[in-house]
Amino acid sequence: MKSPAAISSAAKAPSRRDEAREGPSNERYARQMVLPEVGPRGQARLGAASVLVAGAGGLGCAVLEYLCAAGVGRLLIVDPDRVEISNLHRQPLYRNEELGQPKALAARASLRRLNPQISVQAAAERITPANAASWVSRAGLIVDAADSLALSYILSDECRRQGRALVSASVLGLAGYVGAFCGGAPSYRAVFPDMPGQAGSCASSGVLGTAVGVMGTLQAHMTLAHLLELDPPVLGRLVSVDFRTLRFGGFSFASAVEPAEPQLRFIAPGQVRETDIIVDLRSLTEAPVSAFPAALRLGVEQMQAHLLPPGPRVVLCCRSGVRAWRAGRELLARESREIALIALGE
Repeated sequence: MKSPAAISSAAKAPSRRDEAREGPSNERYARQMVLPEVGPRGQARLGAASVLVAGAGGLGCAVLEYLCAAGVGRLLIVDPDRVEISNLHRQPLYRNEELGQPKALAARASLRRLNPQISVQAAAERITPANAASWVSRAGLIVDAADSLALSYILSDECRRQGRALVSASVLGLAGYVGAFCGGAPSYRAVFPDMPGQAGSCASSGVLGTAVGVMGTLQAHMTLAHLLELDPPVLGRLVSVDFRTLRFGGFSFASAVEPAEPQLRFIAPGQVRETDIIVDLRSLTEAPVSAFPAALRLGVEQMQAHLLPPGPRVVLCCRSGVRAWRAGRELLARESREIALIALGE
């Protein structure tokens, strides 16, 4: 875990030259402060807010740009990836000359140019079950803009534990949704108790840049609405969009019931115990060498007929976490065992 001193930061106060060039700070936000729902009090509330944005990709770019422009006082960006040319059609914070740079740092530089009046911090690393508690504790609201189902559950579990609101969105192909969870509302698990049978990605399923931009903007809007304490509250609400038919949907999940224990929870590779029975669900073609030398190499279908050795805990691993979740559900139906999941990533 990085110390706060190791986080790249732009928390410097504007210089007198900046202030002279920009004029009074409230002039920047004059058009939104005209709204009775904002006004000076609401703008002060935004200025005092801190938001962590997990992911600086397609969703994250839209979220960050609008939160920055609106004057959210402190933004914390966490993303482990680097800018690639295939990102540019849907991630307008980045330019050709930034190819190869860490997204978190490139996004920070772009946001500083957009609004030097706010504080922007950036960390080019991955949020994992091992460090999620620390990251969530650093902001008042968490935005899940990462392309990872596993991370959605990880962040939701931690936000629920710490009482933080979580604004999570997903878009794939020509459909997407955004919802506001935890912070007193039901968690992501309450609405999505099960992962889908298989996970798609922008690389495999495709995505239209405008679809990502709309969903990211809706995510930013939900974040601002929560920070401004607009009525009715956005917590416990989900909005869906079908971009093929241009239809909006959604529902309230304020009365959703939290799933009962036991839960399938994600852990970090470093949290594996010596006594764990580890099963790597990836094929030998996909991953010739496992991250765990003692792991059993079984596919999900093989797991259904395989009797695992005795042990206090079974740890199921795959790339995205989806196969591990599916295998874990099937194992729980057969045996009463402690089960943990690991999403190993690329």
